[in-house]
Amino acid sequence: MDGSGRRLAKARLPEGVAGMARLHAMIGERVGEDAEESLEQVVIGIETDRGPWVQALIAAGYRVYAVNPLQASRYRERHGVSGAKSDGADAHMLADMVRTDSHQLRPVAGDSAQAAAIKVVARAHKNMIWERTRHMQRLRHALRDYFPAALEAFEELTALDALELLAKAPDPASAAKLSLTQIRAALKRAGRRGDIDAKANKIQAALRVEHLAQPAVVAQAYAATVRAAVAVLGTLNEQIKTLQGQVEEHFGEPGLGPILGARVLAEFGDDQHRYASAKARKNYAGTSPITRASGKKEVVAARYVHNDRLVDALVSQVVPAMVVSPGVRALYDELRARDIDHFTACRHLANRLVGILHGCLKTRTLYNEKTAWSHRSPKPETSAAAA
Repeated sequence: MDGSGRRLAKARLPEGVAGMARLHAMIGERVGEDAEESLEQVVIGIETDRGPWVQALIAAGYRVYAVNPLQASRYRERHGVSGAKSDGADAHMLADMVRTDSHQLRPVAGDSAQAAAIKVVARAHKNMIWERTRHMQRLRHALRDYFPAALEAFEELTALDALELLAKAPDPASAAKLSLTQIRAALKRAGRRGDIDAKANKIQAALRVEHLAQPAVVAQAYAATVRAAVAVLGTLNEQIKTLQGQVEEHFGEPGLGPILGARVLAEFGDDQHRYASAKARKNYAGTSPITRASGKKEVVAARYVHNDRLVDALVSQVVPAMVVSPGVRALYDELRARDIDHFTACRHLANRLVGILHGCLKTRTLYNEKTAWSHRSPKPETSAAAA
């Protein structure tokens, strides 16, 4: 499409090198031979910000804009209300969108290869944790249906001792026969600290409590599913630990901590020109509130369209930050004193910490507690002398 919106060419391109070569040829026919200067004037809209095609387009020198599918959907409604949709029409719409509204869009960030590597391992690590949570919830539901005593005995179903004992005795009858020696051995192999004997006695007592039971054949069927779930959870635990090592190896020792810091870097990227201001970074993070105002009515609400991975890491940062930062703790206590709930207070603090992070990155300085919270320090009292 040219600058006036007239379509110059249309084609369905295959995946891989052949498709990219065909795209370069189509563009080359229009821009001429003075490639380096002309290619900078070519803008491309695409509904993703990652993958080999995006990297190849950036490497070729084009200006690439990743258009959020929600933005594309809203833009489509500007030109038609029928609801019709096709790949060709979407391609035309994206080209028209970056032609007219590129000043409203954010170009794909030019992150380094190191940042891209961190993003791969950090996202894979978080995916494994989410997958483990899903399987743990399935296990919890199964135990509630036929073996509720296990839920009383094991506080954490993904712990090594719980998985070992459930694999050894996945039904009420066999669990009631577990000896203290077997339970103590499982606790020690899991690295439990404290009074092992007391913990073992508590688990054994919980497993032997009377409860409403399923017929024996049904209990055995459930036990088979529990053995499978326990095996999956054991494998996930191992892979999460392995990927955690990969995250720490790629990321090093940041102030946020090796895991949360890697996730924040992975989602923000390391392109120094991507965020023009602290507000832009907060908006991308999804921690800043949005205001809806019309006439005399004004509503301030949380952002519900955001990067889930980034928000999860930023909000998770708040609780450990309260332990080591007096400024974070003081602001949290102040918010709670105003009857603001815990999650809203954490989101507010996450928003503040994103602003501090942006300032550190912009000025290339390390975090300093006194500087970061100087605006909240009590001002010294002044005294006036009577004449």
